[in-house]
Amino acid sequence: MWKKLGLGLLLVLALPVAVLAVLLLRSEPMDLPALPTQPGQGKVVGAAVAAKPLPDLVLPQHPFMAQTGFNAMHADPYNSDVHRPQGPLGHAPVVQTRQGRGGDKGMCVGLTFRRDGLAFMLCSAMQGFQFQLVDPETLTILARHDLPSRPSTWQAIAHRDLGIIYQDSSGGAYYYLDHQDRVVLVDPQQRLLRLAAVPGAEGWQIVEERAWDLSAAVPNRCFSLSNWNPTPEQCDPVTAALPDMDGVIWWITRYGRIGTLDPETGAIRVIHLAGEEIQNSFAVAEDGVFIVSDHALYRFDKTADGTPQVDWRERYDRGSGHKVGAINQGSGTTPTLLGTDYITVTDNADDRINLLVYQRASDWQGEREICRIPLFESGHSVTDNSMIGYGNSIIIENNYGYRYAMAPPTEQAVTGGISRIDVRPDGSGCDRIWHSTERAPSVVPKLSLGSGLAYFYTFDTQADGENAWYLMALDFETGETAFKIHTGVGERFDNSWAPITIGPDGTLYVGVFAGIVAIKDGERL
Repeated sequence: MWKKLGLGLLLVLALPVAVLAVLLLRSEPMDLPALPTQPGQGKVVGAAVAAKPLPDLVLPQHPFMAQTGFNAMHADPYNSDVHRPQGPLGHAPVVQTRQGRGGDKGMCVGLTFRRDGLAFMLCSAMQGFQFQLVDPETLTILARHDLPSRPSTWQAIAHRDLGIIYQDSSGGAYYYLDHQDRVVLVDPQQRLLRLAAVPGAEGWQIVEERAWDLSAAVPNRCFSLSNWNPTPEQCDPVTAALPDMDGVIWWITRYGRIGTLDPETGAIRVIHLAGEEIQNSFAVAEDGVFIVSDHALYRFDKTADGTPQVDWRERYDRGSGHKVGAINQGSGTTPTLLGTDYITVTDNADDRINLLVYQRASDWQGEREICRIPLFESGHSVTDNSMIGYGNSIIIENNYGYRYAMAPPTEQAVTGGISRIDVRPDGSGCDRIWHSTERAPSVVPKLSLGSGLAYFYTFDTQADGENAWYLMALDFETGETAFKIHTGVGERFDNSWAPITIGPDGTLYVGVFAGIVAIKDGERL
């Protein structure tokens, strides 16, 4: 099957770019197509459990973002990846699926929830990203808004190299929902957009409420028929945007530009970390803006006119090369803030990556590093996803050996491993609390405080060589596998780097290569 898919892909990539563009534009998205049902879909491996609620995670409500827990890919600007609602417990689970957009492809990479209960969802396809306003209970699409195609897509087609697409984290995936339930992102044309969903006589519409052009501050001569190999000096895609506590919107680019935009005045300020690459999102708190490049971890403040200013910089071991399972040669983690004191990322050390925890205070005296904990197996250690940060506890997965859905993972290549590490109460170091040998090849995991479970996405290879995919729940306290819920078989159900999201009613959503899967208990204890 993989050889047939590979041959089909090569035939597509062999088409002239102009012809392929016409074919892609003819692909009409359908309102509510379901992914094909699979034998055993919804079957529970293991046993249903009772909830073991955890104490609340007290985070400040950001004044310029929507409700904490539901306003960004990583749940909040601290990047805790923690949700308060009770996630699935494995009781007669109901599995609902929906394709992302046209055809049989269209991964949906995350949901954010408005105050009225409706959700925004970003779905991708070859022709570009699309924002959808959806009813999260039925997954019905209420409105759509198409974004321009990413230049990296056409560059990948021209060079017949899918890796170009999967090494580009720009284009809108790291969007956020603001305090007025508006989507904020930077699109592939270097425009910082504010999108609003508005009701009308003919139904909902997603409209561009405001747009700011960043192209004067960011190189934007990207891939075209006359420029097949743009350099970083010609093309620098914007990776992510978040507001600080004053409402100034910060944005970062792949090749090291750190910028701010004042939405009141339109003033743009930018600095450049020359020679450094940024492929993850960043964190925002009352005490600063925290960004990790492929060389170092930074805390930023801004000057009186809004120009980003480095407060401190901590260099880490970036290793000697780019590992399989990582997007670049550097930390694969979005920085996670723990309470008011600590920040954690990983390095990219050659043999085993290390979990790093630092004191984040601006005026800290002495050694900033609190601990350096080696992770996973020798020679098979990398992560490219944000960790869960709950109190002083950190849960992190091993992504070594995974590439993307069209290169299906194998049990031999993806060695797996999930660890919980806690910072000691007195800040004197860190301790490994538990380690699981389970595999979570690519998902952005989430912790449910209501259930006391950490949720991941895993696979088992069947006798016919196809991968069966499962939602997997681990007990936060012990690390034991509570249960797995079967979602589907094959490439279409591969998670391919998308996040898990737990909605206000406890429904769990996970992006898959062909769309999205929603899982909830059919009965509650």
